[in-house]
Amino acid sequence: MARVENGRQPADTRSILTVSSSHVDDESSLGSDSEINGFTSDRQTDKYGFIGGAQQHTEASAQDLPPQVLRQREVKWLDMLSHWDKWMIKRFNKVRLRCQKGIPPALRGRAWLYLSGGKVKKEQNQGKFQELDSQPGDPKWVDVIEKDLHRQFPFHEMFVSRGGHGQQDLFRVLKAYTLYRPEEGYCQAQAPIAAVLLMHMPAEDAFWGLVQICEKYLPGYYSPGLEAIQLDGEILYALLRRVSPLAFRHLEKHKIDPILYMTEWFMCAFSRTLPWASVLRVWDMFLCDGVKIIFRVGLVLLKCMLGTREKLKACQGQYETMELLRALEPRYMQEGFLVREILEVPVTARDVERENHTQLKRWKKNHGELNFKSPPRMHGAQIVMLSEPPRRQDLQQNPTIVLELPQPTPQLKKGKEEKKSMKKKKSMKKSQPVVEIPNPYSLPNDPPPPPPSDPPAPPPVSNKKPEAVPQTETDPSHQQQAPPTDLPPAKESPLQRSTQSLSSTEQDTYL
Repeated sequence: MARVENGRQPADTRSILTVSSSHVDDESSLGSDSEINGFTSDRQTDKYGFIGGAQQHTEASAQDLPPQVLRQREVKWLDMLSHWDKWMIKRFNKVRLRCQKGIPPALRGRAWLYLSGGKVKKEQNQGKFQELDSQPGDPKWVDVIEKDLHRQFPFHEMFVSRGGHGQQDLFRVLKAYTLYRPEEGYCQAQAPIAAVLLMHMPAEDAFWGLVQICEKYLPGYYSPGLEAIQLDGEILYALLRRVSPLAFRHLEKHKIDPILYMTEWFMCAFSRTLPWASVLRVWDMFLCDGVKIIFRVGLVLLKCMLGTREKLKACQGQYETMELLRALEPRYMQEGFLVREILEVPVTARDVERENHTQLKRWKKNHGELNFKSPPRMHGAQIVMLSEPPRRQDLQQNPTIVLELPQPTPQLKKGKEEKKSMKKKKSMKKSQPVVEIPNPYSLPNDPPPPPPSDPPAPPPVSNKKPEAVPQTETDPSHQQQAPPTDLPPAKESPLQRSTQSLSSTEQDTYL
């Protein structure tokens, strides 16, 4: 039976199975740069970057939010990311609720890095990834990693091209982890985890996200022997007895061990099982609340597929049951249905830890001590942050795009300076004291003006009353200077005479 990946059923053969034979051949042109740069009409890319029919069920199951709601959620998430430590300590329930509603796509990569603690880890280990990236790596792990690169989401536009930037970054992240944790090395299930992270963030951020998932969320899953995943299989089996007794009895009757069907689910965090819209929603909750979300998803799928007598009639034996669990019905994996069911499963982190304690005792009794002692598991982002308290500078957001504002041109600067100088002149004019100008035609009773430094000859005082001179509007600058009296009267030209007569007639008219 064909492999089910990302919700694609065997019937979806339009653009997948027709190229499966050429995909096996290493010399195939599928994914070449020329083919990627010019898609044909039957190789359209969906909004998540998958080409062809690899995400056929996603289009029907994805819940598209109105743009107004999406913008509101983005503003709320930006505020949370700007004050992350306060939100995580004082209002973590609100953070959890917003993760359950779904992180806005534009901020998902940044939010995942903050939730997982990868942001703090990166800031506290500046230059570590570059140091690991520059090293050649262990040839044993390098060869295995190179063979696995083309198997990770081969129909996603980021990884479809052999030797493309997506596969190069994936190789860098996985090789760096083998150098960071040489005692663990490389496990094939780490590749899809790293690939999902790379779809949302740069290589360095994806590396620290992978470190946090392997060390805090799923410790021991990728270590030699896979003892931790076997232990979690027994925990899932025990929790199923309480959630769906009918499914538990059926699996127990046919002696189907959990390791047969849940290994890929848990080790890949359902990234190779569910439609992509559902994968993203599961990861939003998983990085917020920890491994209990992975257990809940597994319990929901087992309950939906094996929880009724009608379902069990179709699978009378072990083989039929395994085939049923490999070909999950799309309606049970739809985003809306799956998220509602996950939130209703009555399994808490305390239930997981209690069952873990019980199964660990049983394991030691049957198999002895664990060969690989993994660090304690952290149940959610809040516990991860409290285990490694961040500094204030560790949570500062570093912009990936810096916009440089254009400098104002000199002409604009000059215009601004002229406006400022004009304002200053106006204010100076307003603030200047009023200068008293002496009347050159003073009366005998008027007080004498103060003597100037170089006093001009005073005009002859006569008893005749001077005729009133009509006042005309003059320039303010001329008002400040007294007309000299010692100058001889100039000859009047005909032009001056004509202007004087014109002004006098105008004034007579207004009078």
